[in-house]
Amino acid sequence: MANVVFLWHMHQPYYVNPVTRTAMMPWVRLHSVKGYLDMVSVIEDFPRIRVNFNLTPVLLLQIKELIEGEISDLWLEWTRKPAAELNDDEKFAILENFFKIHWDNLVKPFPRYWELLNKRGLTFYADEVRRGLRYFTTQEFLDLQVWFNLAWCGYTADKLFPELKQLRAKGRDFTEQEKQRVLDIHLEIMRLVLKKYADAESRGQVELTTTPFFHPILPLVYDSQFAERCLPGRKFPNRFRWPQDAASHLTLAVEQHAKLFGKKPRGLWPSEGSIAPELIPLMQQVGIQYFCSDEENLFNSIKLDPAYKNQHLDHLELFQGWRIHSDGAAVNAVFREKPLSDFIGFMAAKNDAKQAATHLLHHLTHIANLVPRDTGLIPLILDGENAWETFADGGESFLRAFYGGIEKESERLTSCTIEDYFQRNPPKRQLTTLHTGSWISSNFDIWIGEDEENRAWDLLGEARAFLQRQIDAGVLDEAQQGKAFFEIYAAEGSDWFWWYGPDFHTDNDDLFDGLFRQHLKNVYLICGALIPPELEVPITRAKAVQVYERPRELISPNIDGRASSYFEWIGAGCYEAGSEQGAMYRAERIAEKMYFGFSEEALYVRLDLVKLQPNTSLTLIFFEPRGFILKTGPLARKGPQSFTITTPGGVELKRESIAVDEIVEWEIPLLDLALAPGRPVAFQLRVVQDGIERETCPESGPIQIMVSTPEFNMKNWLV
Repeated sequence: MANVVFLWHMHQPYYVNPVTRTAMMPWVRLHSVKGYLDMVSVIEDFPRIRVNFNLTPVLLLQIKELIEGEISDLWLEWTRKPAAELNDDEKFAILENFFKIHWDNLVKPFPRYWELLNKRGLTFYADEVRRGLRYFTTQEFLDLQVWFNLAWCGYTADKLFPELKQLRAKGRDFTEQEKQRVLDIHLEIMRLVLKKYADAESRGQVELTTTPFFHPILPLVYDSQFAERCLPGRKFPNRFRWPQDAASHLTLAVEQHAKLFGKKPRGLWPSEGSIAPELIPLMQQVGIQYFCSDEENLFNSIKLDPAYKNQHLDHLELFQGWRIHSDGAAVNAVFREKPLSDFIGFMAAKNDAKQAATHLLHHLTHIANLVPRDTGLIPLILDGENAWETFADGGESFLRAFYGGIEKESERLTSCTIEDYFQRNPPKRQLTTLHTGSWISSNFDIWIGEDEENRAWDLLGEARAFLQRQIDAGVLDEAQQGKAFFEIYAAEGSDWFWWYGPDFHTDNDDLFDGLFRQHLKNVYLICGALIPPELEVPITRAKAVQVYERPRELISPNIDGRASSYFEWIGAGCYEAGSEQGAMYRAERIAEKMYFGFSEEALYVRLDLVKLQPNTSLTLIFFEPRGFILKTGPLARKGPQSFTITTPGGVELKRESIAVDEIVEWEIPLLDLALAPGRPVAFQLRVVQDGIERETCPESGPIQIMVSTPEFNMKNWLV
């Protein structure tokens, strides 16, 4: 019987403007009424399920500050204000921000909310929205204030507060009193949610773990030159080396956790799974008994460890606990199973809930048959909040099917907390050489090494060195030092660096940039010094996020499944898998690139796979012209294969113009799609394995282009 470990990671950046003491974004509150409440509540119906929750200290701090009234919530204030009293700036902010929610699952199902979005416009054009403010009635603004906050309430909130369901049924023409009640329920839930986690731990069903306080990449705070170990040859910022800050993030995390939950945490999810051998003594000093990271860091560590030199270790080494030694200290470790964890976070929502759960259970039982009975460990570690919006029902049916399936598989699977596992199974394997890296690609590329990231590190380093000079000179009293360090520690958080550079993008890049620089400005203000002028200059550059390149000329590739000529696909459009990454990072992918383009008679699609896995098939969904669905059978490296076209009327056409070898090449006659030159076309490619959808290209929405005309090459002539 294998031990299945769930570690659900709950985290939000520090959204609080340190000058106004205002949370500039509402996600702590809104995730509380959805994911945080749902996740701890659903396990109450599965008493044999054991779960680990990682609650980051900076998240807990903001929940505490909000429920105790120490900070305000800007978006809550926009909602509290009577709709009849909103000024134009507030109306504009509401129209801009109150549709930042999953449209398919949380807007379209509610006719009034969908109506208001369509009136605002599916694409946000600031000038048009500002000009159109006068066309929105007071009642429409009131309904929008209610719907945004109502739609965020999860399935548990609906059960605890039946009036929420009544308001959903009412749908429109809400009153100011009803609006205030929704917001009061939000705050009631926030007061309830931490108690539910504490109660779940008290009854032995949950173990709560922690993270360095402000979610820093701890190895880089300890010494930014550690990045050279996993990113050799990069251009890095001036050295940032403050091991005492790394220790403080751990100490503060443990202290706050003990105050909130009555006991110190035993486990640590280092921010983004980031580890280095120098952190092991720091963990031991604060009483951390184990940490978790990613499987790639484990196998890179094994390669470095002299004890395993010239040994071939099977991948099954992953499925057990490890003992990590460094500089006279030692702690235990668990390493994340990557593919199944990623499946839950990224693909389960795209499949039928029971089918997705069955897929996972099949793989878990397969692993259970391969690992030692009773001591085998399968660690599923992932984001515990962001994925649930993508499920039509908030993930309830999936989690119930999954947890229920594990309880039914009690002969082969059992869930446990990590602490319980180590008490029963002290590690037999040891490492004396630990790789330095994060769970993302086993390096720190996301947070350091690009121009914007390096600039941010340099400004942080200058502020930290300035503060130390003031402390050494004895010009700051204890209270000033505490306030200044709070600002430094907040600026050391990883979230600012996540959004700097080209890796990730959000509509709020400028907001994050401003908050980061404000924390640094406050260090100088607390010390009674002038703010350096460079802190007034934004670090973020305007980023035009282009998900895919459009076709530039007509193409006519030979459909043989081989990249036989560079010129075959030159001028085609291109989508690179992973180019849309946002708040969540996906590690392993099946697709690498997708190319697409036209001849005068056909649409061509090419898919480059990282590796062709058995029982992989493709589905091409057309949104324009709507209703066409193309499906392949299982792909195999055997040249030409067939596929079916299902028309909007349900007619099936069989075609044989797809070939698979080193790449997948697909030719689709325009006539079969009722398309003509100059007409719009929109499609999305879905990669399916064993009947389960595993990837979508693109992830955020369909390719939207025009069918090329005969004059296309002349307009887009390439030299």
